[in-house]
Amino acid sequence: PSLAEDKELRTMGYDKTPDIILEVPVAVDGHIVHWIESKASFGDDYSHRTYLNEQFWSYWNRFGPGLVIYWYGFIAELDCQRDRGIMLKECFPEDIVTLYQAVCHAHVFV
Repeated sequence: PSLAEDKELRTMGYDKTPDIILEVPVAVDGHIVHWIESKASFGDDYSHRTYLNEQFWSYWNRFGPGLVIYWYGFIAELDCQRDRGIMLKECFPEDIVTLYQAVCHAHVFV
């Protein structure tokens, strides 16, 4: 998938931006992902709630549902916003479904 870089987005007038914004969304675990934010930290309750309020909900409002990767893990109970559009993972997902794959898969069943 193509993506827009942070610097490009700032020149387009966006202030705070996720690390990656996908120009064509993908699906991860059955959820649509428009953006990815990478955190080189552990997702504890305090830091995650701070990120939710200061970054993630803002990204969600502007770009739609997204994925946050906590490279050192996170408290499992914090991954409770998937249905509202913010998913947590501890590594880059390997089970990404692109639009192309979804279309090809759909044609198999037609």
